Amino acid sequence: MSTSKYPFLIPVPPNAPRVKPSRLARWIGRSILRLGGWRVIGELPDVSRLVLIGAPHSSNWDGVWGFAAKAALGLDIRVLGKDSLFRVPVLGWALRGLGVIPVDRSRASRVIEQAAAAIHGPEPFWYGLAPEGTRKRVERWKTGFWKIAKAANVPIQTLYFHYPDKVIGFGPLIQPGDDLDADMAMIRAWYAPWMGKNRGTV
Repeated sequence: MSTSKYPFLIPVPPNAPRVKPSRLARWIGRSILRLGGWRVIGELPDVSRLVLIGAPHSSNWDGVWGFAAKAALGLDIRVLGKDSLFRVPVLGWALRGLGVIPVDRSRASRVIEQAAAAIHGPEPFWYGLAPEGTRKRVERWKTGFWKIAKAANVPIQTLYFHYPDKVIGFGPLIQPGDDLDADMAMIRAWYAPWMGKNRGTV
């Protein structure tokens, strides 16, 4: 997509997963970003399968801007949700429409297996999650995203919210190594400059 008409967006490369074209959804996403004064910066990787992490996650507004950017770009980014939620009438339909897929969270190891299997399904798949796991400040991030990327042998795409400049930014693509602690420290250090609505990451 050309950015000349929408300077607050970035191009989507050929191998990035896309949703079924919907002019209405794209228009709604662009309108929300434009009215809010938000813009998307950075560069999307030309990769069909990855784990995407977003931080700082300090407000429900992150979901509003995040889903608006997803719709405006036409990206198909999936997240996992508790399978019990999908048994609630209407809610399950709405969650699927937003790209949420049901998962049994009774065992953490099982979640990693299910996520890795989903990433390597028949279609291109970007799996997104918030590594902090909560809107409150945490000393340690959850390591599930790293374990999923490692199990699926895919890279980790960094994404940040920086409220002072109203920016959603795509950062470097990181290939998980053999040292979990070293990778987590490096990723946390990279996120240090960015400020969410209510806090930063450190």
